Amino acid sequence: MNCSTQSHASASLDRAPHYLAIEACLLYLMARPDMRFKPYRVAIVTMILVVACAIAIGPLRTSLLRAMGRFLVATDQLQHADVVIVSVDSDGAGVLEATDLVHEHVADRVALFSDPPDTVDREFLRRGVPYFNRAAVSARQLHELGIDAVEVMPRAVAGTSDESHDLAAWCAEHHYSTAIFVSTTDHSRRTARILARATRGLNLRLSVRASRYSAFDPDAWWKSRTGVRTEIVESEKLLADLLLHPLS
Repeated sequence: MNCSTQSHASASLDRAPHYLAIEACLLYLMARPDMRFKPYRVAIVTMILVVACAIAIGPLRTSLLRAMGRFLVATDQLQHADVVIVSVDSDGAGVLEATDLVHEHVADRVALFSDPPDTVDREFLRRGVPYFNRAAVSARQLHELGIDAVEVMPRAVAGTSDESHDLAAWCAEHHYSTAIFVSTTDHSRRTARILARATRGLNLRLSVRASRYSAFDPDAWWKSRTGVRTEIVESEKLLADLLLHPLS
């Protein structure tokens, strides 16, 4: 086998996992009962086909894929804020981003959502196994990174919708009029839309910041199966939000 043949075979093998991931996600979505007859089903399937085409088209491949990755990322302009709020699911990436923002004098304090034990955690506690509260771990990390002003919202949240209502009420209670919400990269644009709806009409200026330490890389997501899976799943959610709330 000559060098050009070997190179072509190698490139084909490199792309194979991505095609398999796309095909698997497409079959999964088509098979889901809750996806049948949904108004956004066509848009989601179209998006997946665009991913496949983008991978297949040589000259435009990288530009198209980067644009698709960046489509998920919020690009809010940051100004000085009263507080930086770290999302529940951003974990260490959110802690690091919040630390950088405070050290850059964008804000003076950081807020975390509480993390009460769930059913599984309570069973571990019943058996004498300590419960490692994520909010407590994040607070300790912030303190060790030089952030003294750390607050924990005394309430439980299950997802972005809960976060949006909880933080709006908490900011009003503490008389905060400006806040920066730190999210993961792949989740940031949809988060910005949800928060904008939840805070509309309130005396709260809220910006969303995608953590630079997130695992998802919008400029290279197609190079791993995890990245492809994240792009497809989050694009599905964002497209659904755009179709269900076109004016937000």
